Amino acid sequence: MFSIGEVSRRTGIKVPTVRYYEQMGLIAAPERSSGNQRRYDRNTLRRLEFIRHARELGFSLDDIRDLLRMSEGAGTPAHDDVHRIAGEHLRAVRARIERLKRLEAELTRISSCKAGTLSDCAVLETLSDHALCIGEH
Repeated sequence: MFSIGEVSRRTGIKVPTVRYYEQMGLIAAPERSSGNQRRYDRNTLRRLEFIRHARELGFSLDDIRDLLRMSEGAGTPAHDDVHRIAGEHLRAVRARIERLKRLEAELTRISSCKAGTLSDCAVLETLSDHALCIGEH
């Protein structure tokens, strides 16, 4: 059994976040010691590591909840459901990457301003008028 501080150290998840995951139902309410301290078992530790890794990969808490439920065999999860969630997330990440590439191109373009005066600055001028951008971002 582990204290919340030990769980935090082992998983790299801050103590308030561990409590938040409990409130959100991602982990079960732990047993309490005679001093009313939370005591976590190894299964909860592994579950928190799963959550941390999924968060590092950018999955939403709702997706993580679904993936945890599927990993436990709750209901009748299909392998395809797990891949559907991962595929949807991958598409969202790729869309974000494309948007970031457009932002990078626009910022590169306006940052190359050689005006020398604020009144002729391409950065300030473009920020003032979206129509001066090379495209949607």
